[in-house]
Amino acid sequence: MKRRRRTEILINGSQKRSEDMADCIKDNYQVKVIQEPESGLVMLKVRETSQKSLFFPGEVLITECKVQIQGSIGIGIVAGDQPELSYNLAVIDAAYEAMLPETIGWKLLLENEEKIIQEQRTAANHSILKTKVNFETMDV
Repeated sequence: MKRRRRTEILINGSQKRSEDMADCIKDNYQVKVIQEPESGLVMLKVRETSQKSLFFPGEVLITECKVQIQGSIGIGIVAGDQPELSYNLAVIDAAYEAMLPETIGWKLLLENEEKIIQEQRTAANHSILKTKVNFETMDV
């Protein structure tokens, strides 16, 4: 599973899931913190769809953390002020970079979490579509 997909699942899914995965690594391996979770600003870059040009609508607050496990560095970056989540993401990223045996069983957990996220989004879309008004059938 690619880093981008894995990170999206961990950010959008249950925080309990990322805590459990990070705790599994922290209990069995020495985690060296290279950079404590720190807040920062990142310039947001967006591509305008009609002319395909780039523009920068503003800056976004992020929390960033870096850790090292068995010589492999993991990075956790998340939007907003979420120091625990960024630390857990960094630990999980370092575990994947170090190819620790615990990561083999995580693929199924992450795929199940992804299905739950999709079901929640589908349910939210259905509830929004219920409020849609069809103006063509309204009596004037």
